[in-house]
Amino acid sequence: MTEFDIEAAKKEMEPWYWWGIPTFFKCPWNENPEECDIALVGVPHSSGNGSTERDQHLGPRAVRSVSGWYRRGHQKFGFIPWESLRIHDLGDCPLPEAMVNDISVKHIEAYFRTLDKAGTRPVSIGGDHAITGPILKAISGKGSRLAEGRKAALVHFDAHRDDYQHIPHWLGSRRSAAHWAAYTVVEEHVDPSRSIQIGMRGNPIKPRADIYKSILGYKMLPAEDYFKLGIEGTIAAIRERVGDSPVYITFDLDVLDPTEAPAVSNMEPGHRGLRAWEIIEIFHGMRGLNVIGADIVCMVPSKDTEAKITAMTAMVLMFEMTALIADYVRSQPDFVAPDGA
Repeated sequence: MTEFDIEAAKKEMEPWYWWGIPTFFKCPWNENPEECDIALVGVPHSSGNGSTERDQHLGPRAVRSVSGWYRRGHQKFGFIPWESLRIHDLGDCPLPEAMVNDISVKHIEAYFRTLDKAGTRPVSIGGDHAITGPILKAISGKGSRLAEGRKAALVHFDAHRDDYQHIPHWLGSRRSAAHWAAYTVVEEHVDPSRSIQIGMRGNPIKPRADIYKSILGYKMLPAEDYFKLGIEGTIAAIRERVGDSPVYITFDLDVLDPTEAPAVSNMEPGHRGLRAWEIIEIFHGMRGLNVIGADIVCMVPSKDTEAKITAMTAMVLMFEMTALIADYVRSQPDFVAPDGA
């Protein structure tokens, strides 16, 4: 028997998704934000939306499981993100009091402050939509490094507005999945005059005179208006709205048509949703914007299809977010590719 070169064999096995320890897109596992440019982070949180399924905390594990097979080159942008920057799986945000939302959001904010201090741009998988508020508080607004002390322009894809400041709490949670888009404005981490919410649809609890009027100052582009405006018009609206502001993208999977994301916590069946390919085109149209971070939320893996279609859709969108940020970072005149990137 000839000698078996184990290290060479490991190298040969790297492309195969079913081999090795699962990380996001098989990238290196390194919990130190100082040692990476883009951090892929799991936020396994479910207590911020107590009115729907509780299994949203399983989202990070589901995406890690499927993402190993996804091809790593970005054809549209013409590069391989992992060969241009240090992109690491930082693991999961620790949530020792996970059943108590209003404590957990403080822990999420503290964790993401370590990323902001390091200048590391996060791309996160939740978790319910309550995670976005503390992330924004950590990386934008006064004292932030990633946003350079500025408020963030929010590009928010969702079937629902999540700015329900007229509701004092959501089944006891005051910093819930229903409140984050309001308190981040009030506390000066989001600039609503530079922000846009896209894809809202479905019937309200009770009819209103103007269901899409924002008293906070967000620009609203509900699904019915998106379908009239089209992809190019939507890209133009985003770019005009955000200008040169630092941008944060938050993506609730329920904005998608249920055919592509059936395993979500607040599904809107019967009303046409956006398609994943349309979102990808919109992301491509945002090329060159200073995206300081992004997240994907509200997946419920325990009700996904046998083919794991929702997890795979989230995987594709996470890849596109990562490539969009990486492309911007590498285009900056002061960027120097790190050794081993």
